[in-house]
Amino acid sequence: MSMRFSVLDLAPVVAGSTSGQALRNTLDLARHTERLGYHRYWLAEHHAMPGIASSATAVLIGQVAAATSRMRVGSGGVMLPNHAPMVVAEQFGTLEALYPGRIDLGLGRAPGTDQATALALRRSPEALSVDDFPEQVIELRGYFGADSRVTPAAGNEPPVWLLGSSGYSARLSGLLGLPFAFAHHFSAENTVPALTLYRESFRPGALDEPYSMIGVSVTAAGTDEEARELAAPQALAFLRLRQGRPGLLPTPEEAASHPYTPLERQMIDARLADQVVGGPDGVRKQLDALIERTGVDEVMVTTQVHDHADRLRSYDILAGLYEENLSAA
Repeated sequence: MSMRFSVLDLAPVVAGSTSGQALRNTLDLARHTERLGYHRYWLAEHHAMPGIASSATAVLIGQVAAATSRMRVGSGGVMLPNHAPMVVAEQFGTLEALYPGRIDLGLGRAPGTDQATALALRRSPEALSVDDFPEQVIELRGYFGADSRVTPAAGNEPPVWLLGSSGYSARLSGLLGLPFAFAHHFSAENTVPALTLYRESFRPGALDEPYSMIGVSVTAAGTDEEARELAAPQALAFLRLRQGRPGLLPTPEEAASHPYTPLERQMIDARLADQVVGGPDGVRKQLDALIERTGVDEVMVTTQVHDHADRLRSYDILAGLYEENLSAA
């Protein structure tokens, strides 16, 4: 099986720690996964979420690129409606000029936050609409043209990806001939329909053939039981986010002792059912089945566990399971 594996990092801020430590952990994880052979390392833009430290995505991408030497580094993604397209072009043109051939620009249309924070970012109620997202993408790409006056964007266009959790960006990505990344880790029921729509809509553009990637939440450990214990905190964090109470990533002990209601337990179980959680054999079986079912070209793994050493170990285990694929990256 020819398959690339990559990393999606939200720079999790865990209970008992700080944002500064989360960012230092990001740099450590990037260096570690590069040594293991992972292909690319993306940072996600979120705002006003205490448990996520990657809000200044372009800044963090520059730090990760400087701390590594081979792997591609990019955004998973920049939420384009939050920003003036010209500013994004300047930022990523700068990154591409500094690290030629190593930068990816993944674009999303969701705010990556609540409506009040989105209003603070966009500074106008009228700007909360995403109806002009296709025009924004086209405008942004135009700033990278050789005849553009936007420095240093001109002539320094990194590969542009569209990200999505539904069919909207899947279709747009296909029509523009761009690579497409789908957020299976929080919209699993839409994965196969969106990928099918992307392939059916594809017209040659930046790419001659469609190229798809899925984001997958993976928690790998020595045993299935240990993996479930490590995965429980991020499921509780997701539950709190859905309840409008975002916070730090809790400890396994806090997750185990939380007084779940029957409805909350149902939500937690549904959340974990869409993830790859287990010991080595279970992880390999689950991932192989998902890859076969989706037919993707690349898997981007996000691992949200409380202890940084457990996070490193999860990526170690996955690399060992797909050693031939990672060594070829």
